Amino acid sequence: MSNKYTVVFRAEGNEERSTAVSAGETILEAAKQAKVPLDAPCSGNGTCGKCRVKVLSGESESGQTRHISREDYAQGYRLACTSAIRSDMVVFVPPGALAYQNRIKISAGDREQAVFSAFREELGALGFIGDSGLEILDLTLSRPDPGNPMADRERLLSVLETLRGEGAPPLGLSLYAQRKLPDALREGDFSVSCVLRHGAGEDLILNVFPRGPSNPVIAGLAIDIGTTSVSILLLDLLTGEPLALGSAGNGQIRYGADVISRIIESTRPGGLERLQRAVLEECMVPLIQALCRKGGISPDAIYRAAVAANTTMTHLFLGVNPAYLRLEPYVPAFFEGGTLRGSDTGLCLHPDAEVIPAPSIGSYVGGDITAGTFSSGVYKKEALSLLIDLGTNGELVFGNADFLMACACSAGPAFEGGDIGCGMRATDGAVEACGIDRETMEPAPRIIGAAGQKPAGLCGSGLIDLIGELFRCGIINARGKFIREGKRVLRDEWGMAGYIAAFAGETETGRDLVLTEGDIDNFVRAKGAIFSAIRTMLVSLDFTMDAIEEVYIAGGIGSGINVENAIRIGMFPKLPLERYHYIGNSSLLGAYAMAGSRGAVQKLTEISRGMTYLELSSHPGYMDEFVAACFLPHTDGNLFA
Repeated sequence: MSNKYTVVFRAEGNEERSTAVSAGETILEAAKQAKVPLDAPCSGNGTCGKCRVKVLSGESESGQTRHISREDYAQGYRLACTSAIRSDMVVFVPPGALAYQNRIKISAGDREQAVFSAFREELGALGFIGDSGLEILDLTLSRPDPGNPMADRERLLSVLETLRGEGAPPLGLSLYAQRKLPDALREGDFSVSCVLRHGAGEDLILNVFPRGPSNPVIAGLAIDIGTTSVSILLLDLLTGEPLALGSAGNGQIRYGADVISRIIESTRPGGLERLQRAVLEECMVPLIQALCRKGGISPDAIYRAAVAANTTMTHLFLGVNPAYLRLEPYVPAFFEGGTLRGSDTGLCLHPDAEVIPAPSIGSYVGGDITAGTFSSGVYKKEALSLLIDLGTNGELVFGNADFLMACACSAGPAFEGGDIGCGMRATDGAVEACGIDRETMEPAPRIIGAAGQKPAGLCGSGLIDLIGELFRCGIINARGKFIREGKRVLRDEWGMAGYIAAFAGETETGRDLVLTEGDIDNFVRAKGAIFSAIRTMLVSLDFTMDAIEEVYIAGGIGSGINVENAIRIGMFPKLPLERYHYIGNSSLLGAYAMAGSRGAVQKLTEISRGMTYLELSSHPGYMDEFVAACFLPHTDGNLFA
């Protein structure tokens, strides 16, 4: 008979959560049960070191690992995923282990704002601003009296019918608006503002307000659900004006960093529900509420939302079984999700809001890529263009106005800070760029955040920079191994070397910020996946690298990429630098267009239906290309000469 033990999790501010677990379960399993969002991108295999906690009291069975020094082990630090519970426990969760929840970002950098402004101007020129089908109508109704006792609903509809004239579609009143109507009429002395949505078969009044000095906001949401992080933009649907922008970590990260781990988790009892709650209740809903506070609106003022995500994330968001995505012949449950009601999705918005998932085109190329193809403009260009979306799934589109081909590779979460001991998302405290002095090996980092912000980790762009600089300076070799010594090179008791980008006294965490050989190895596999996917797709179309006339780099991995370093390490093809363009979060931009425009939704659907999908996992030669690319820069030096 197994014993039950109580595990109490304590975070900064003395916030506590507790749960009862059986003897032998790990601290990570207890954290999942208690809904404590520990980072565990390796899915509890003990390889990433992200789930580092401190045992304040109680006993656990845990061996020392390379992620915990002897000194830290003696102070009670453990990896949650490798520590079996043997008694009642109190566990302190450091901020670093909660990074994907705690570091919600409610702001946009200068470069993000510039990219967004340019895209918004382009949408305006295409007629895709203010095309949401929503409008505000100001009405004055006659007051009821004994001689005119018409009901409130019929009184409102009769006035609207008169204004709309003959031939207009049928008109309805949502239950939500009906519940507000009696009080709104009397508070406004029978003068009200109505939010009306035009539809193909019916026009529907979604909301009513007492007339005020200014019109109510008609808001929309653009949502990008990434495997590692989620970004959401709140916008005014009538003007296209952004009201607030934010990002946070995807709470599903504790079930594994990649989509295959999530799909496997979804097949376990209750797994699909756990994954849906993790992204909705722990990430998206709190983020939307924070954006509404910043934008000064109520969530029920959100009448339209567009969701762009890879195929697996779209399934999990909607609670649809994704199991068959990983089983040959890799068939999703749907490509096009249609238009859903807000109340069916679990999001906090108007219950009758339209929620529109961007269409997918394959098992591993989803709506985030159709959205990115639209926002990058690749679909309408004459030049042969390559779109590269850097995320946990590396996704590519090649073509022009005549044809488009897409494929996806499993890059892993390195570009978003996962599987990297010092990795983090591109938010405050992240090193987003870094140079190194060749002689002294001293770093020159640039850190996201206000002046004086201390470094907390490396985001994707900083990681590319640092590895590129280490290779340029001859500090690491083609295999990513350290070949120089100095005060910046650390070797642990297991013989693994690392580069100290910032010493403990300089960091936010109070620990050395170290990029290890293991981290470099994980990154090299990620960059190898990207380059080999590019090569395989071009070869399948009988093109050479020189055929690429423009390259558009997308992904929220930092303020931009040092393309020269990315080429140096063999991540991107050796092409003239002027052909490369960083376009930020192209998936979110595409979702922004969909949220604000019915015409944009139609165009994205056309794009998705016209794309050809290349399944790399079954393509002969891809694995050979991948193995060859897992060096710095490549086994074929002529490709980068």
